[in-house]
Amino acid sequence: MLNIILMGPPGAGKGTHAVWIAKDFNIPHISTGDMFREAMSSGSELGNKIKDVINAGGLVSDDLTCALVKERLSKPDCANGYLLDGFPRTIPQAEAFAKMGDELGIGANLVLNISCPDEVLISRIAGRRVCPHCGASFNVNTAKPKVEGICDECGTALIQRKDDNEASFKVRLENYYKSTAPLLDFYQEKGILATFDGNVDAASLKVELTTLLKVR
Repeated sequence: MLNIILMGPPGAGKGTHAVWIAKDFNIPHISTGDMFREAMSSGSELGNKIKDVINAGGLVSDDLTCALVKERLSKPDCANGYLLDGFPRTIPQAEAFAKMGDELGIGANLVLNISCPDEVLISRIAGRRVCPHCGASFNVNTAKPKVEGICDECGTALIQRKDDNEASFKVRLENYYKSTAPLLDFYQEKGILATFDGNVDAASLKVELTTLLKVR
């Protein structure tokens, strides 16, 4: 069973590779953003709590986030594994998730980390375009959509995120190195971390990732 956490700095290519991993290995791609949106629209007690926090301009607590992850991973489509993207983001979240995983038998058994030099990330992010409907990601330089400005998956017009500019991106990158990068040592100590070079072309990286995943 593949219980995967996908890691790497913003712009490293996580979104691109998450799509085919989920499809080829028949596991759901679960992002925290999707989880929050689904929970808030569900009308559940947990979803309403999260909606109240977000609508008030607050940050969703680790306890609520972990509860949401637990709820999502308990759904039938996760019976054969999952690809978790965007969680955990901090050491406390990782520790809470590890405890939850041990108790429920849903713990991660593989962490895929895609690394990439900062200068490449900054260059990529300026060309990134995303679908506001399905979340698919493209790049005007390296991963163009089949029809310019249109999502391959659902036909929606692509947009450039407001924070996909150099100044905003550098702040996000600093936050990643401060809060999330320490998780690499956390998972290295557990013996489940596998790091890949995200500076190679996407097709070559897909071959490397596939080779690993097929033997897990």
